Amino acid sequence: MRKSGKTTWLVLALVFVFTLGAGMSMQVTAQAASYTTVSTSNMTKTAYHKTSTAGAIYNQTHTKKIAALKTYPNTTWYATQKATLQHGTTKGIYYYVSNSGGTVKGWVWHGYLTKGKAFSLKYAKNAIAMDYTTGKAVWSKSANTARPIASVSKLMTLYLVLKKVDGSATAWNQVVDTSSKGLIAMSKSSACGGFVFQTGHKYTVKQLYDAALLDSSNNAAIALGKWVAGSNAKFIQQMNAQAKSWNLGKASFVSASGLENSDLKTYGYSYGSANANMVSAKDVALIARHLIQDYPQILTDGSVGSKYVDGQLCYNYNNMLSGRKYYQASLKVDGLKTGYTPLAGYCFVGTGQMAGKHRVITVVLHDENEFTETQSLMKYAYSFSSMAS
Repeated sequence: MRKSGKTTWLVLALVFVFTLGAGMSMQVTAQAASYTTVSTSNMTKTAYHKTSTAGAIYNQTHTKKIAALKTYPNTTWYATQKATLQHGTTKGIYYYVSNSGGTVKGWVWHGYLTKGKAFSLKYAKNAIAMDYTTGKAVWSKSANTARPIASVSKLMTLYLVLKKVDGSATAWNQVVDTSSKGLIAMSKSSACGGFVFQTGHKYTVKQLYDAALLDSSNNAAIALGKWVAGSNAKFIQQMNAQAKSWNLGKASFVSASGLENSDLKTYGYSYGSANANMVSAKDVALIARHLIQDYPQILTDGSVGSKYVDGQLCYNYNNMLSGRKYYQASLKVDGLKTGYTPLAGYCFVGTGQMAGKHRVITVVLHDENEFTETQSLMKYAYSFSSMAS
């Protein structure tokens, strides 16, 4: 009997503990749910920025925290509704807000926000402005969505070329095998070529590097990849391995040049099952950042408007450089890479460093107005105090 009594008291004690725990849980939930709506009204869509690192976005009853404002340091929030919410005896004005992509939305106290300048890109399907110094996005539009990137892919190819060269004059002067019939045929194609490979002619690493960077020569990029890794397939594997080492989860390569397999198949250089390199705007910006960090000469090389390489004119299509239509002295653009295929649309990776500011890296993908929108994006990025050096 005594043993059974102890067991009974133990059971009762455990029931009490669990009941108390459940009661405490219910009390917290009830307190969290004590926000009630006094009134709600629609408002003209207005852009806001956060005022400090404080504040968060909740659902209307404040039972669920959706996002801390500090995790979105440069986001523009668009308010479309206004409400008076009551918590206990306290009333406050709250705005219903969402980011530009509509992926984060909810209610936030008005005091955590200040009126800002609305900004958007009309044409670019994916875009980002990245602070080169911190590697953080200043503004983005669907920046984590992978899509075809055309010749912007060559930034990874050029990184791996520079990695193998490693500043060696001897390596720059090495002769690259350009005897492939497929590459020679590609070089003479108005749609897929760029820098003509003459049969029996010898070209150095430096010459093909200039042709790939400035003239965006696809055949030059593929030939360089074979020089780096021994074969086209092995080089593409290196591209993917490099992306993986940088934790680029939205980057997958099947082409050293950026041409799609639907075109490469004609010349014997298709690889993999996917048709195109698929990379997000954010990962493109990170590739550019690694390239500039590790091999800053890319800025000097990439700011050349045009040059003759083995008697052929290599013309840089970056029209934001000095002397070009979209040049603006204050932006000090000194790179970086254009790209186009019908599938990828017009793509552009820009970079520059305005006086007194951090360097900015911008990416616009599938854009009909890539240089004008890059100008706008750079100026908007520089409007943030976080970009001050």
